[in-house]
Amino acid sequence: MTLASSTTSAGVIGPSWALVVAAVLVSGLLLAGPALRRRYPVAWWMLLGFPAVVFRVVHTWRPLMAGCGLAVSRRPALTVVSGLVGKGTPPPQPRVPRCGLIRPTSSGFALFVRLLPGQVPEDFVKAAPAMAEGWQVHAVRVTSWKPGVVRVVASAADPLASPRVPKQRGPGHLLRVTVGVLETGAGWVLDLRRVPHWLIVGATRSGKSTLINALVAGLAPQPVALVGIDCKGGMELSLYEPRLSALATNREQAVRLLTALVDLTLDRMTVCRAARVRNIWGLPDKERPVPVVVIVDEIAELFLVASRNEKDEAQAAGTALIRLAQLGAALGVFLVVAGQRVGSDLGPGVTALRAQLGGRVCHRVADPGTAEMALGDLNPDALKAAQAITPEQAGTAVLASSDGWERARSHLITESEAEAVAAEYAHLTPVLSELHLEAP
Repeated sequence: MTLASSTTSAGVIGPSWALVVAAVLVSGLLLAGPALRRRYPVAWWMLLGFPAVVFRVVHTWRPLMAGCGLAVSRRPALTVVSGLVGKGTPPPQPRVPRCGLIRPTSSGFALFVRLLPGQVPEDFVKAAPAMAEGWQVHAVRVTSWKPGVVRVVASAADPLASPRVPKQRGPGHLLRVTVGVLETGAGWVLDLRRVPHWLIVGATRSGKSTLINALVAGLAPQPVALVGIDCKGGMELSLYEPRLSALATNREQAVRLLTALVDLTLDRMTVCRAARVRNIWGLPDKERPVPVVVIVDEIAELFLVASRNEKDEAQAAGTALIRLAQLGAALGVFLVVAGQRVGSDLGPGVTALRAQLGGRVCHRVADPGTAEMALGDLNPDALKAAQAITPEQAGTAVLASSDGWERARSHLITESEAEAVAAEYAHLTPVLSELHLEAP
């Protein structure tokens, strides 16, 4: 009897202590939640935020799909009605798309959904705002994964509110720079080897200069040549002058510099043809010429004209830029073209150049035409997202390429930091004798 009693008592006490310990741990997490969220947001999300969201997703999945029109009745409508009238039985539960495993990310979660017959990814794209409201998260993005399957990615909070980007140590990968953070929480990486030419637009104080600062700061430690064209007297790009192999500060200089860059590109073409390779990356390391990144600030200054002579200069500059965009990617010359305003009113050269710039970044702009010029030919949804950026969201931008579009925010690099980086790596500046700016 005594042994049985002790066994029974141990069996009761064991689960009781386990419940007490579990209650204490949960209480401690709840009490420490705010501090944990501030100091260790990823840990807070994994321990508290993610389990709570998983519960909401599972609990609301069926009614949410039905409310968004994504559920399908198991019987034809007349069969259901006759069953209700004739037998008084409840109708069968509608079929809903099957939800896959919910996987956590650093600031949200992702899941795959298998579409029902007759459904298309656009149906789920339209339902994304309702999903965000139902799951109480910041935003939901839906993308097509493969035929019959969509990928749903949710962000629990806005990672663009206070982006945290680790400082780059060392040169890193050639022509690849982390300049900020994406809305998904991942790093915003500009890889010029993958997308060689970029158009960056944005109004004053929208974050355009900050993005260029971040890009130059990331490229400065790398074995590349940086070339600047700033026809506003060098007011912006002169910050990096110690690290620039050449800098043009007016249109006349810009035309000579661009012409020299075209000649450099043609010389490299001859070298590649003699070596029977299709680009400079097929050459041996010791024979490969240094990559050149050309940064053009305020593109409108190159194309605005007030006289016949200026018209000829603008046409020459535009033609050279288009040739560089067409030939440069394979021959190690990359373009980053920036401006406050980019529109077809600047001339046909701008439209032709825009077609060659496969990467686009649109900050807040002062006129809808600039946003249309930057993003309209790639993705209408990206255009809507860019037009929704407010003045309070400085640094926030929409980036688009052939791979799709994302919201992002650049890492803050101040003018003093940009100057310090240029001075620190000035000894790495390649000397390119071809890029001479002396007047003929």
